[in-house]
Amino acid sequence: MAARSKALISALQIEQSILLLRGHRVLLDSTLAGLYGVQTKVLVQAVKRNRERFPSDFLFELNKQEVTNLRSQIVTSSWGGRRYSPFAFTEQGVAMLSSVLNSPQAIRVNIEIMRAFVRLRAMIATNEELSGKLDELERKVATHDQAIAGLITAIRELAAPPPPKQKRRIGFVIDQ
Repeated sequence: MAARSKALISALQIEQSILLLRGHRVLLDSTLAGLYGVQTKVLVQAVKRNRERFPSDFLFELNKQEVTNLRSQIVTSSWGGRRYSPFAFTEQGVAMLSSVLNSPQAIRVNIEIMRAFVRLRAMIATNEELSGKLDELERKVATHDQAIAGLITAIRELAAPPPPKQKRRIGFVIDQ
């Protein structure tokens, strides 16, 4: 049980570390290095030695504007005095990284990262499904509002007293 709760904490930390950059859900090299228990420069070095394993949809380097935006969101720089921009690893890049960093810890961490990405996809799918259902409910309510307004008008017409009829006068009446 303790091992399972430890894994959940790790997965939650991973989920909170996943960023959305350039339309991709990514993890930064410094975050991954911390999870794998290696220095960031060791992780980057391993990637550079195996660059052919990391096409642009697996890994990309952040541009200056992305770095600035990220630093302003985090407030303090978690990168220290780096001379290069951080690398961002997509889900496929993280999977490939486990083959480059071939250690028991890398394998365990990689499994948790993959689970975190899967949970994130499931949450997004659930949110999209919920959004679709809300849109459908909104459309139904709009048509129901119109129908209810029509019913209320009809009920008011039925509940209103009939207009008084003109009474005929009794006796001999001369029309003028």
